[in-house]
Amino acid sequence: MGIITRITDWLETHWVTPAYAGWILAGIAICFFGAATNTMSGWLYVISGITFALLGLAVILPPRSLRHLQVHRRPIFPVSAGDELTIEIDIENPTPKPKTLLQVQDILQSELGKPVQTAIETIAPRGVYHWVYFHSTTKRGVYHWHEIQLRTGNPLGLFWCRRSRHAPATAIVYPTVLPLTSCPIVDEIGTDDSLQLLSDRRSQSATEDLTRSLRPYRVGDPTRLIHWRTSARYGELMVRELEVFTGSQEIVICLDSAVSWQSEDFESAVIAAASLYFYACSRQLDARLWTARTGLLHGNQVVLEALAATQPGEDADAGDPPHLPLIWLTQQSASLNSLPPGSRWLFWSPSTVAQPERHTSGLTNCAGQIIDKEEPLQRQLQQSLSRI
Repeated sequence: MGIITRITDWLETHWVTPAYAGWILAGIAICFFGAATNTMSGWLYVISGITFALLGLAVILPPRSLRHLQVHRRPIFPVSAGDELTIEIDIENPTPKPKTLLQVQDILQSELGKPVQTAIETIAPRGVYHWVYFHSTTKRGVYHWHEIQLRTGNPLGLFWCRRSRHAPATAIVYPTVLPLTSCPIVDEIGTDDSLQLLSDRRSQSATEDLTRSLRPYRVGDPTRLIHWRTSARYGELMVRELEVFTGSQEIVICLDSAVSWQSEDFESAVIAAASLYFYACSRQLDARLWTARTGLLHGNQVVLEALAATQPGEDADAGDPPHLPLIWLTQQSASLNSLPPGSRWLFWSPSTVAQPERHTSGLTNCAGQIIDKEEPLQRQLQQSLSRI
């Protein structure tokens, strides 16, 4: 920004700055005054005096036009990356006179894009102008900005005046959640090849003690689930529906956010964490999210807000992740050596590393997936796991 631009900007925000027409009229007034001084002609003095008086009014009126305007911002509802933010602003005129010919500019955070502006023809006396606009988003995050600028040249358009109003805004853009029809890394968490999620002994116990409901017999139902006493009463075979037990009580999805990541890989990992969490919730599992800054979190909105705000290399305020079978999302291969038994992992390989280096033989049963940057993430999350 050049020095002339800085001076002009300062004048416009603290006083007024001439418009092109203002410069022309000021030049004409000076010329008439100079001619009057040389010729001592009274009519030239009158013309120059009227012109200077007009310029004086054009300097005083624009700041007065903006003086009493009030700006209020309505809450911004969160959206997912790729959707549009709905931003609503109320400009209130509490005076008994109308306010006309205004420009309103919302100064967005630079990561969101350039400032957005609109023109207002009239705000009625003691009225409110409701401005709504939509702003597209491309990247998840928590965005803050606080400034709205009002600008006018009213009533003569000879000088511009701009004033700022404090109107804090917070916009939360959630990461994308991929729709998964299956996800082996969640379905198999906490289990080994030799461990079954539903054992015959547990089914037998559920048959005797934890019957959820009864339904008519269908071909293929085990005969041991038939409730003979109820079947005799109704004259048709009735089968018990049992409570289902899962191999683990909760799914802990851990994002290794305390270490450095490549930017694109970290964004992919955040999307994967959100997608795994909501897939686990859709399977009625007790899903939780862990990040280095927040620790364990539960609840859809809380998790989405945490994932929107998380950044690589953040402070590890939450300490170490829980010592439970977990799903570990990382770009540090060394961290895979200390995962609890029964855990699963997703590994984003840096460009210099082809695959995670594993030096601990006791972790050969810890399955996971190496994410290929060239392949769609959604498809990879639905693939079978590999063991290293």
